[in-house]
Amino acid sequence: MHDPNQNHLLAALLDAEFDRLAPHLELIPMLLGDVLYESGGKLRHVYFPTSSIVSLHYVLENGSSSEIAGVGHEGVLGISLFMGGDTTPSRAVVQTGGHGYRLSSQILMEEFNRAGPVMRLLLRYTQALITQMSQTAVCNRHHSVEQQLCRWLLLTLDRLPTNELTMTQELIASMLGVRREGVTEAAGKLQACGFIRYRRGHITVLDRAGLEGKVCECYGVVKSEVARLLSDVRRR
Repeated sequence: MHDPNQNHLLAALLDAEFDRLAPHLELIPMLLGDVLYESGGKLRHVYFPTSSIVSLHYVLENGSSSEIAGVGHEGVLGISLFMGGDTTPSRAVVQTGGHGYRLSSQILMEEFNRAGPVMRLLLRYTQALITQMSQTAVCNRHHSVEQQLCRWLLLTLDRLPTNELTMTQELIASMLGVRREGVTEAAGKLQACGFIRYRRGHITVLDRAGLEGKVCECYGVVKSEVARLLSDVRRR
């Protein structure tokens, strides 16, 4: 059963704002590996994930990249649109397949420019996303691959209804911007501790509390900031 209210931002809208947007929301499948935005591309739509997770990557000239943030049912893709530009410097790739709702950029901007509840909600979410980007940059520079992997696993789990993740070590390495060997070693340590089970591109989290005991403070900072900014918004 698909419902726009599975996305927390859409669920937080007042009835009047939701009723204006609802006829324009288009349910779409978001398949693993789908590219929603390319770096520098014009933003014709914004996306509200429900059961999918999208990874934002910064791509270098040589083609290498690393994840700068993830967006799931708590957020929206396309903040560059209402922050003053119609293109994005990052690449948006579906990390976990599922569904989401697509909305025309024009419709969103018409609502944003009313300078009412939708604008305030989107700006608060943007602050939470900037916190995630900033903390990711610090984490990638100062913390071990094992800590980074724990952070990434926990943030992904928070956006899923299950403890099962479909993800190869190559993709995780690309997300974190590290060598695959580093991910293999870190995953091996977590598996030896009994926190996860990894096989053939599938990761099962067996002990979430164990991961929370290993993770750096970056996970808690991001989670608490999202909660602080969005916890008091109205749920339908």
